[in-house]
Amino acid sequence: MHPFASYVLRSYYRNTGWNEDNLYANLTRSSNAILDFTVPRGIHFSISKSPNPLFKTSYSMNALPSLNGSLGYIFTSCDLDVKNSGDVRIKDMIDRFKVYDQPRRPEGKEEEWLAGERVDARDYLLYGRLYIPTGRLDALYSTRLSPTVQAMVAAISDPRSSFSSSERSRGNNGSNSNVMFSLQHDTGKWCTEYTWSAEDGMWGIRCLHNFGKLWTPAVDLTEHSDKHTSRKLKRVDEEEAMEGGLKGRISAGAEFYLSAKEKSAGVSAGIRFTTLPDATPPSFQVPSSASSPIHSNPHSFSQPPTTITALFNPMLGHISAAYAAGVSKDLSLCSRFDFNVYSYESEWTVGAEWWTRRSKTKPTVDTDTDDVDPSLPTPTLFAPVNPLECRDNGDIQGVVKARASTTTDVSLMWEGRIRNLLVSLGIVSNLSSRAKPIKAIGLELSYFSSG
Repeated sequence: MHPFASYVLRSYYRNTGWNEDNLYANLTRSSNAILDFTVPRGIHFSISKSPNPLFKTSYSMNALPSLNGSLGYIFTSCDLDVKNSGDVRIKDMIDRFKVYDQPRRPEGKEEEWLAGERVDARDYLLYGRLYIPTGRLDALYSTRLSPTVQAMVAAISDPRSSFSSSERSRGNNGSNSNVMFSLQHDTGKWCTEYTWSAEDGMWGIRCLHNFGKLWTPAVDLTEHSDKHTSRKLKRVDEEEAMEGGLKGRISAGAEFYLSAKEKSAGVSAGIRFTTLPDATPPSFQVPSSASSPIHSNPHSFSQPPTTITALFNPMLGHISAAYAAGVSKDLSLCSRFDFNVYSYESEWTVGAEWWTRRSKTKPTVDTDTDDVDPSLPTPTLFAPVNPLECRDNGDIQGVVKARASTTTDVSLMWEGRIRNLLVSLGIVSNLSSRAKPIKAIGLELSYFSSG
């Protein structure tokens, strides 16, 4: 379950039109959502409040295995429509398998003029969290410099960090502080991120390139004749459609880090294949005069939502390949193979994600907006519609995630809502250990309200 601060940050990105899914760091997000979910440890409570659309507070407490807590505050320059925990879309609070839409160029906010002068200011977000009793302080500042450029500053101060006597003799006062700067430039086709860490003087660059066409706004059908509509009404993949196989788009990227202080460097490269969402819009959005070309199109075929990723780190010799697919409207499966060319160590991990619903009805066209991404315009004739986002009218109750690997660790977790509480319940077990088969078990309860 996403912490409240993470939920607010994602709401801020949606409100300002920033596409965080176009970063190289999120290249494997779809498979990680199934295979790398975090099981809560012990008992965790969190309560958050939004007194107004600009200011939010958050309080959390861990009861087991040790007693500690934290206080968090968030302030944004723009109004955010943050829901209550009893009304928020469950899928907005959970990392999940998803076939992301075509990349698009970020759009800035509209200009505001007063008496011939521009009065609008750039958007920003301020976040701070204090941990008790350790006294650790986390801070984040994010601002939009231009429609395609975003800057972030993150800081950590931990006064109780332990250091060796040799480090103290070199002038270290026993506190661990670090400041990291990040500059992100996203044009849709390309996304580049530059980072610098003050603690070890590390410089880094990440870049991601998306092959194919960018997403473009839909065209209003009412302004075109039936003849023009029939000519334009086709799938996004019709021009290069082939018989059989999967049709999709490819993204490739790399990262490079260099630390002059530590005299070390790092590099990795990755590639991702993602199927194109079904471009056939719901029938109620297609005029009757233009509905026939869709059904008569020989290239109109459905394909399972699929994401295939591969990562390679030449310095460490690590190779990772993952395959994730939605096999049904509520079930997604994923497998990943990790291998090291130097030590010949390998690991195979499999996982599943199953969504549960309170009621089942006959499948209909998409009149349920539960799965519609609010950051995107309403799907129209020329906008791709994700098949995973077109569901039947069932009320989602929660999701069950399971993971198993050759390291004999098996994890099981349920995330959902009980009345106005968001709940996460999970367990981690080691099947090869008879003395201690249960490694961890945890429960997380979250409640937040607005107004």
